[in-house]
Amino acid sequence: MKEKLTYLQPYAISLLRIVAGYMIMFHGLDKVFGLFGGKVPLVSLMGIGGLIELLAGLLIMIGLGTRLASFILYGQMAVAYVMLHGLAGNIFLPSVNKGELAALYAFVFLLFVFIGSGALGLDNFLSKNKSL
Repeated sequence: MKEKLTYLQPYAISLLRIVAGYMIMFHGLDKVFGLFGGKVPLVSLMGIGGLIELLAGLLIMIGLGTRLASFILYGQMAVAYVMLHGLAGNIFLPSVNKGELAALYAFVFLLFVFIGSGALGLDNFLSKNKSL
């Protein structure tokens, strides 16, 4: 059983990457285009954050430039946690300051900085085909 799970690990990493990229991309789409009523001015911290979420989320979802895009989003989510949630309440209690989502996103994106896109990312595909 353990061998089968180990064999599937790169695909599980890809699934987490695709879902995390998709979810953060929709946060950006909402901020930039107001798809769900959350449009913000583009020339603002939230607007710039929305553009970053949209573009980096798309890159992470397809697995292209995963480590760099994840590093950028890790930084954004860490700053969002501290500025929007940590300073509003106890910084060490995300459930109290309502920062669970930002904290979880930050650590998921930090994970991708270290492990990359997984088996199904364009990064992986392009690195295998460099000799072509």
